[in-house]
Amino acid sequence: MYSEKVMDHFEHPRNVGEIENASGTGTVGNAKCGDIMRIYLDIDENQMIRDVKFKTFGCGAAVATSSMATELVKGKSVQEAMQVTNKAVMEALDGLPPVKVHCSLLAEEAIHAALWDYAEKNDIKIEGLTKPKSDIHEGEEEEEEEY
Repeated sequence: MYSEKVMDHFEHPRNVGEIENASGTGTVGNAKCGDIMRIYLDIDENQMIRDVKFKTFGCGAAVATSSMATELVKGKSVQEAMQVTNKAVMEALDGLPPVKVHCSLLAEEAIHAALWDYAEKNDIKIEGLTKPKSDIHEGEEEEEEEY
């Protein structure tokens, strides 16, 4: 059901924890499944992500996508981090079961929420960044999910 990479990131998550006085913090959730993901970014004066940590309350796929998302943005520029999509997270994990795709959306939104917080704190605009949703189902029609 889950790839070896998903299992590895679930059993040995990278970058767990929090960053005190983070440059940006983003928290998103999914009311339907109860997953909550928080990402902390430490961004230097050149807009490079020096460090990234996460705390996630949720299923194994939520932990794995959080872990992989932090790996994908660490050491990257703010603009490069903007390019990390849920599809990129899923590909890096060698895929997710269809009912767990929403976890990769949480990872993308949490990164964007942390970047939004950073931009707000520093009174800057990040190309392509829009105000994030706190719940990934905000504004969506009810969708059918099979379990």
